[in-house]
Amino acid sequence: MRIHKSINIAAPANKIWPLLVDPQNILRWCPVETIRYTSQQHSGLYTPFYFEERVIGHLLKMNFVVTEWILNESVAFKMTSGNIVKGYEQRYTIQSIPSGSHFICYEDVKLPYGILGRAAGLLRRFTSKARLETMLGKIQVLAES
Repeated sequence: MRIHKSINIAAPANKIWPLLVDPQNILRWCPVETIRYTSQQHSGLYTPFYFEERVIGHLLKMNFVVTEWILNESVAFKMTSGNIVKGYEQRYTIQSIPSGSHFICYEDVKLPYGILGRAAGLLRRFTSKARLETMLGKIQVLAES
């Protein structure tokens, strides 16, 4: 299940970036219950972290590793282990525009159970899109304040 959303934000990339990489800031806009680093490394490529998020009454628990880190431009991460989903990747990109920044979010969730998982993914797509739109709106408000 792939979802792509974007928004223009009247703020430079250096105001958006800390919202994407600091766990305390992430808790301000992302509906996760827990997010923490799982090693001494707290920034850059290959940074490992863990998060928990309640999804449709279930607690999603996942370990991730950062797969892309370009300061003030892009950060991406990929699930290394977890429950409920088979795979999860997310990428945030910040592009400079005359009015500030164009912020892009890409999410790819792979559900288990073959055909049944793909069918469930179609239903889940609507709630995931709404969740991403809410997250982008919160990032916009925080970055522009």
